[in-house]
Amino acid sequence: MVERITTAGIAIKDGKVFVAHRIEGGALSGMWEFPGGKNRYGESEEDTLRREYLEELGIDIEVGELFTSFDFTNKDKLYHLKAYFVSHLSTSYSLSVHTETRWVTSQELEKLEMGGSDGKIRSKLVPFLLNS
Repeated sequence: MVERITTAGIAIKDGKVFVAHRIEGGALSGMWEFPGGKNRYGESEEDTLRREYLEELGIDIEVGELFTSFDFTNKDKLYHLKAYFVSHLSTSYSLSVHTETRWVTSQELEKLEMGGSDGKIRSKLVPFLLNS
């Protein structure tokens, strides 16, 4: 089985979490996500997140500590997902694979339609936010 590393960035500001809504068609069509993406071979996880945020949202980020990690299978590939805390260094977004972005409360986050791996991150993130 082919194995890949994939990443997700969790930005928290003023008690709210940053999420992005994927365009219709393609991966995670019409769902909300914590932005990130697949690692390119030889690239660090932190570099993957910086590249993905720049490509998909047009913003620079600073990557912090690892929040959670887990494995999942999709289309005969084993993914090792790494979700890191990130800080936005830019405030102006340029969307390429998303229709919108939002800063949401934990209650709003629980109501968003998310894919399996993002939903798993959310299930760990909501209790973290409520205890912060």
